[in-house]
Amino acid sequence: MKPLALSPAEQHRLEKLARNAGRSPRSMMRFVLRDGFEYSEWQVRESNAAETEARRLGTIPNAEVRRVAKAAIEAARGRRRRNAA
Repeated sequence: MKPLALSPAEQHRLEKLARNAGRSPRSMMRFVLRDGFEYSEWQVRESNAAETEARRLGTIPNAEVRRVAKAAIEAARGRRRRNAA
């Protein structure tokens, strides 16, 4: 089997991707081989944007999300039962 070799442009692209992801180029190579450069770059860009948005807006504790979701489900069940009667 022929050894894997990146062009200088691909090496630069991998290094930039790794830097943006906060990882080493070696660890990012696994994702690039599996998913390709375009998808890996998109995923890192979207993850970074989501983290920035979460820091800006804050987050909601999981227990509160579960409580609100459960209340919404129970309310919908109650409406469905009343409408069926």
